[in-house]
Amino acid sequence: MEFKHISVLLNETIESLGIVSDGVYVDGTAGGAGHSKEIAKRLDKGLLIALDRDPEAVKVATERLEGYNAKVINSNFSEMDKVLSELEIDGVNGILLDLGVSSYQLDNAERGFSYHKDAPLDMRMSSSGVTAGDLVNNLSAEELTDIFYKYGEEKFSSRIARKIVEERSKKAIETTLELAEIIAGAVPAAARRDGHPARKVFQALRIAVNGELESLEKVLDKAFNLLKAEGRLAIITFHSLEDRMVKNKFKEYCTGCTCPPDFPVCVCGKKPRGRLLSRKPIEATKEELELNPRSRSAKLRVIIKEAEN
Repeated sequence: MEFKHISVLLNETIESLGIVSDGVYVDGTAGGAGHSKEIAKRLDKGLLIALDRDPEAVKVATERLEGYNAKVINSNFSEMDKVLSELEIDGVNGILLDLGVSSYQLDNAERGFSYHKDAPLDMRMSSSGVTAGDLVNNLSAEELTDIFYKYGEEKFSSRIARKIVEERSKKAIETTLELAEIIAGAVPAAARRDGHPARKVFQALRIAVNGELESLEKVLDKAFNLLKAEGRLAIITFHSLEDRMVKNKFKEYCTGCTCPPDFPVCVCGKKPRGRLLSRKPIEATKEELELNPRSRSAKLRVIIKEAEN
């Protein structure tokens, strides 16, 4: 199957990065190299470091970036500080993180990300480690409830978890459609009309399997600290949990004095470390939504690092 992926907010992202031809850039989620290639096209004496945890994506990105000033490396973006240290790079002009699952991963049934196609319950982006099937068949009802509620904001988490435990006592739950059917049977009929009933649970399992929020939490400070003065960190999120984390962290970077408001003068000396490119997140245009419905939940936030005083 060909590695196909439509890059979300492509033009907006490239413009927001403010690429300089001799700069150093990191694409922490290379995927099919859509964003990576557009960055690399704009580099003359500069360099692009493209990372991805998925070995298949690394292979494809390597082929698509051949001939450009680019290095493609198989690594989780949360380890970008180590990767850059090994390359003896101590500062970069821009970093991009596109946190969405690639169209290739969603459409390739074998990867187990989709509740529309029958496949083994996998969902691993790196093709190694614990699978969604391992979680579904081995965690307690309480642990599953916590995952579904925390990562999927699923209001029927407890009912779904109890149903899963009941069904797996008869036989192991092995495929995506088996699980989707169990979920559908666990929620009220009215809830089934509000989008696919398995959507939030599949999202939660994917996040848990790949440690997505933990990786994002790890990388935010690392990425911002790697930026040179006036360097830009651009992050595309696809659900509220990610976006909230990015929004709050960017707000922290942009916050200056934290002295109590009744202090006549600042004594903390804290200065803002960054400034937002735009107050509100950048979202897909009507034209993009028509071409790529998966862009409907995408939000791009960009922060610019201030020069140190």
